[in-house]
Amino acid sequence: MQQFDVLIIGSGLAGLTLALRTAEHKNVCLVSKRSINDTASDWAQGGIAAVLNDEDSIENHIQDTLVAGGGLCDEAVTRMVAEHAKESVEWLIEQGVGFTREHDNSGYHLTREGGHSHRRIIHAADATGHAVQMTLSDKVKQHPNITLMEYHIAVDLITTSKIHQNKVDSSKIVPTDDNTCLGAYVLDKSTGKVLTIAAQNTILATGGAGKVYLYTTNPDISTGDGIAMAWRAGCRVANMEFIQFHPTCLFHPHAKSFLISEAVRGEGGLLKLADGTRFMFDHDERLELAPRDVVARAIDFEMKKRGLDCVYLDITDKPLSFIKEHFPNIYKRCLEFGIDISKTPIPVVPAAHYTCGGVMTDDKGRTDIANLYAVGETACTGLHGANRLASNSLLECLVFGQMAAKDILSQPAKPSPQLPYWDESRVTDADEEVLITHTWDELRRFMWNYVGIVRTDKRLSRALHRIHMLRDEVYEFYSNFKISNDLIELRNLLQVAELIVESAISRKESRGLHYSKDHTNLEVEPIPTVLEPSNYDSLLDNE
Repeated sequence: MQQFDVLIIGSGLAGLTLALRTAEHKNVCLVSKRSINDTASDWAQGGIAAVLNDEDSIENHIQDTLVAGGGLCDEAVTRMVAEHAKESVEWLIEQGVGFTREHDNSGYHLTREGGHSHRRIIHAADATGHAVQMTLSDKVKQHPNITLMEYHIAVDLITTSKIHQNKVDSSKIVPTDDNTCLGAYVLDKSTGKVLTIAAQNTILATGGAGKVYLYTTNPDISTGDGIAMAWRAGCRVANMEFIQFHPTCLFHPHAKSFLISEAVRGEGGLLKLADGTRFMFDHDERLELAPRDVVARAIDFEMKKRGLDCVYLDITDKPLSFIKEHFPNIYKRCLEFGIDISKTPIPVVPAAHYTCGGVMTDDKGRTDIANLYAVGETACTGLHGANRLASNSLLECLVFGQMAAKDILSQPAKPSPQLPYWDESRVTDADEEVLITHTWDELRRFMWNYVGIVRTDKRLSRALHRIHMLRDEVYEFYSNFKISNDLIELRNLLQVAELIVESAISRKESRGLHYSKDHTNLEVEPIPTVLEPSNYDSLLDNE
């Protein structure tokens, strides 16, 4: 058993921020499922929303967030995030992040994205996430108080409740009246061995669940691990029906879900049909700068109405020098596929992009379970409501990473209990790994078809039926065979898929990112969708 003050599961911006902000006073373990930089944060193109000039105001940022959120944002949390945005950006600058400056070097260049009333997006060309990720990960690697575990995947959380349920000798467990998180079981993918890691505080920073869908802008690691683990441990989840579909993903058979940044539309890119006709006039007065849910539904509508494979994003009216300066990576990547975006419109389609719901937390990132935090896309903090405003995601990682770190550092040291080891004495090696692959493919395909941009009661019911059948099959597999990375991810994806569908079924209206053909009304009183944890089988069920 290994012991740490702080165990952080996930190495994106939220995890890195929290690690660096606690490591001066705590012994930190940072677990990364792949390499430290293989994260959704690293893929983020647009930027970070913050009020950085006198033409804008915090009230404007708050209002834009509330409007995009469809009445479900927590106003107090929204204000806290907006008020801490500038200092969060300044902290990144202190760490060495090189944001794009104006030509005259008078300040930082700010762009505008859909749903924003002002230019307030600070960015590093069109690869902001990569610039931030590389800067902070380099500091994490060099920090003497941070132990980095790459190519390790968390299996499940260890809590007092689960230990007692399984009648494990708990004489050495610190007594508590509450369900308390004591650490996690973590699979070392290089050896196949499961480690027992004890921690005074455990943080879930595992990102979202985009890989539950067939088409997504997310990296392969986005399998909802933290949300599923927290649910199984006893945490509530909220607003899981609100899956944001980014309107503009590059449509090409070999592009593998390459995102075309919101900033392309912010800088004048126009959405068109193949014949050059613009169509956003028919959908929203804000045209291409409408919030993502509106634009994604408009594109989906036009594609289905006309039987199209894609629509086009046209920025050819900008000079090549402008495009290379503002969108160097998008220009280069599209060119690799034979698309010169300075001369040819970009073929685009919507794709699953962001999980607005997640593990319920307070304004410090604390969950329902003592000593367990959730930050970043894993969490439902109340900031995003029914639809996340563009470039508020990296900002949320920064602010809640800071808030959680401050709360952790304010706590007195706790004794570390002796925890039970992972026992696989009664399981064998899997004999049919192909079952995992086939189940994964089936899940992602019917989630895309039945629980996508437009939903119906019949589609949701059919999806839930299939999920339950697959879940039972995977449970049997999990109970009888040694675990693997693919099996852990599939188990988590099925759990998250169930939470998404159950949440969607319970919402009898169309709001924000959830659009139902059977319930096109908008209820007067916006109410979050909160799911209470079920009596889920224990993490030790294979022992």
